[in-house]
Amino acid sequence: MERFDVKPPPSRSRSKTALYVTPQDRVTEFGSELYEDGGKLYCTFCNVVLNHVRKSAINDHLKSKTHTKRKGEFEEQSVRKKPRTLTASLQCNSTAQTEKPGVIQDFVKMFLEASIPLEKADHPAVRAFLSRHVKNGNSIPKSDQLRKAYLPDGYTNQLLKSEDH
Repeated sequence: MERFDVKPPPSRSRSKTALYVTPQDRVTEFGSELYEDGGKLYCTFCNVVLNHVRKSAINDHLKSKTHTKRKGEFEEQSVRKKPRTLTASLQCNSTAQTEKPGVIQDFVKMFLEASIPLEKADHPAVRAFLSRHVKNGNSIPKSDQLRKAYLPDGYTNQLLKSEDH
């Protein structure tokens, strides 16, 4: 009966996972078929997250029917954009977001130098003009917010002194 005893195969002491491989390493290895975004490895054609640790998982995906089909569709299209992860989108500031504080400060400065009260910025005609002729003109705050957030400290002190006299 001893000859029918089945022995388990010897256990492998080494794992088949690459311990120190980054998604960027896989991008350089596989080229334009993959890209890295936010520490994750994506397929350019299928837009799916791939396990960058196991090379066999990447090879299996690249040989799959769905990948081959989508790669063919991709090559037929002239331009296709890669989707962005949420973190990449949040890190990206548009020029409008970075220019907005400067535009508002210039708006307040113009009102002050022309001796126009900030309350006039709330007038419906001014609001209509801003929304029609200024890109994102509706994003300019109302007079109370302009006074609190954008009025320079020196002007606040001057206004208080002028009210006392």
